[in-house]
Amino acid sequence: MAEIVYMPKLSDTMTEGVVAEWNKKVGDEVSSGEVLAEIETDKATMEFESFYDGVLLHIGVEKGKAAPVNAVLAVIGDKGEDVKKILANAEKNAPSEEAVEEKAEPKAEEKKEPAKEEKIETKPAATTELKKAPAKPVVSDANGRVFASPLAKKLANDKGIDLSYVTGTGENGRIVKRDVEHYQPYPGTTKKSRGFVGEESYTDEPISQMRKTIAKRLSESKFTAPHFYLTIDIDMSNAISIRNQIAALEEGKVSYNDMVIKACGLALREHPAVNSAWLGDVIRRSDHVHIGVAVAVDEGLLVPVVRFADGKELTEIGAEVREYAQRAKAKKLQPEDWEGNTFTISNLGMFGIDEFTAIVNPPDSCIMAVGGIKEVPVVKDGEIVPGNVMKVTLSCDHRVVDGATGAAFLQTFKSYMENPVSLFVK
Repeated sequence: MAEIVYMPKLSDTMTEGVVAEWNKKVGDEVSSGEVLAEIETDKATMEFESFYDGVLLHIGVEKGKAAPVNAVLAVIGDKGEDVKKILANAEKNAPSEEAVEEKAEPKAEEKKEPAKEEKIETKPAATTELKKAPAKPVVSDANGRVFASPLAKKLANDKGIDLSYVTGTGENGRIVKRDVEHYQPYPGTTKKSRGFVGEESYTDEPISQMRKTIAKRLSESKFTAPHFYLTIDIDMSNAISIRNQIAALEEGKVSYNDMVIKACGLALREHPAVNSAWLGDVIRRSDHVHIGVAVAVDEGLLVPVVRFADGKELTEIGAEVREYAQRAKAKKLQPEDWEGNTFTISNLGMFGIDEFTAIVNPPDSCIMAVGGIKEVPVVKDGEIVPGNVMKVTLSCDHRVVDGATGAAFLQTFKSYMENPVSLFVK
């Protein structure tokens, strides 16, 4: 009797499959467990094995073509059977996804459990004896191939279950999805030796108001403002030398971040187009320079503002940023501490990050992402010598800042950082 082979559901998210290759052609003999075709799903290309013995009478989906789950994939039966009549009935009696997976499943009233197992199930849990491995082996061919549906194989592989220990309840003892899902391992026969298999778990944490605000503001920025990014390398050799000299003085303490803030302030003074904000009806170009400095806290990110950063000394900037950081971690910042920024800096160099991009912090039109200083070979005067390079990436709102404008700003910033003496005289 002819059997219809339907397009199987080979993954939980699969809605259709593409036949990547047919391993048999019409008229070929097919054996149960033999690879019939290779099917491309939304995740991978998988081998699909026949569940039946017989002759391949009809191919319903040609190579390279797609078909939805439960579509007629092929017909297998005895040579000479009327395929047209079989296909006519197939559309009327198309099975559900579960029926395709577990075709010819025995009815519940036809299943007979061994008397011994019934006796075990009635015992209290404390006195239940360990079950022994089943004496009847699972159905397999002469080569030891276990008969299982593709979805059952995938599920077993994901769970690390050896199918040779699973008893199939499908047609002719074939292992189907439910057999793997309900499988209870016997002592000593459980899973394949494929390394540690842990237990999945998760914890749902309530979203803090700070995280909600961050999500709302940055989502609006990312999906409203057309971002583009400019990256430049900064030679930090001179900055390192000057910082070391300042550190040798008892009253001096300056960080690279302080230098970045000061250099940004001076560069923004020269490039007011970058020191701007998109307000919908107008573009506001600020004459003052207020730089927001991103500070990480447990719940997320705060951006206190260094006001008039272009006019402050390095030591004054450093003291102010350190105070902001302490107050932020102690949750003692006030609204006036994080309002009014005209530009923002996010520095992850101290965390070992070489380079990254940041999302513009509204209402600013730009934000600068600062990476760490990395020792790399550089070319100077035609020779390869050790160098210290810092990468910075400027994220720009294209509604306000164009590529050439952002590039000119970065060149000015680079000039200040590579000649840090200028930071002390302006």
